[in-house]
Amino acid sequence: MNGSLQPPLIALRGVTKTYGSGAAAFQALRGVDLHIAEGEFVAIMGPSGSGKSTAMNLLGLLDTPSGGAYELLGVPVQHLSRDERARLRRRYFGFVFQGFHLLPRTTALENVELPLIYRGEPARQRHAAARAALAEVGLAGWEHHTPAELSGGQQQRVAIARAIVTRPRVLLADEPTGNLDSQRSHDIMQLITQLNRQRGITVIMVTHEADIAAYAQRVVHFRDGRIEREQHGPATAGQAG
Repeated sequence: MNGSLQPPLIALRGVTKTYGSGAAAFQALRGVDLHIAEGEFVAIMGPSGSGKSTAMNLLGLLDTPSGGAYELLGVPVQHLSRDERARLRRRYFGFVFQGFHLLPRTTALENVELPLIYRGEPARQRHAAARAALAEVGLAGWEHHTPAELSGGQQQRVAIARAIVTRPRVLLADEPTGNLDSQRSHDIMQLITQLNRQRGITVIMVTHEADIAAYAQRVVHFRDGRIEREQHGPATAGQAG
């Protein structure tokens, strides 16, 4: 898949996910095969109920498959305990959400430091890493502003800085532009594209907007719990800006 003998960074093999049981059972995923190589930028699209959000939760180790296998760097992880999954999640993944999820009465710097606090890193290293992450997303000088003092685009930049401050291998972005106007949306997508290209961070993004998905190298379309089709190499909007 990635042109080498290395295993893909992430592989879903025949993955199913069923919620409930008996007559009330709902099969959200129905045998999904998906390989994602290190450094790829993949967008996931599909209508409501297509399985894209379920797939995203499985990819981010927030949930476990009912059947099939999930391999991270060639190692099956679907049977790990909740604590083991949490450790892998903190090590490998950064998350960005539509709603920013910032602490409202906390400064940008303190919001970005949160993952490092959970890791138990000393204050001096936390401050330095958080400042560097804010500078990387274009917010040097905004460290002591609270979310109420920032625009929506700036709040999402703080959220991205928080996601990358741990230097993750994978950035999972769930509708990252859903609360932003068109200009701010494309600003954020150019930032995410830059992180993918310059840092080599693997990006997996759920979106319902075709112009946002066009920033990705590959678009995976879900329908009725299955991958319906894939598009390769659109990436036109990201190069236009």
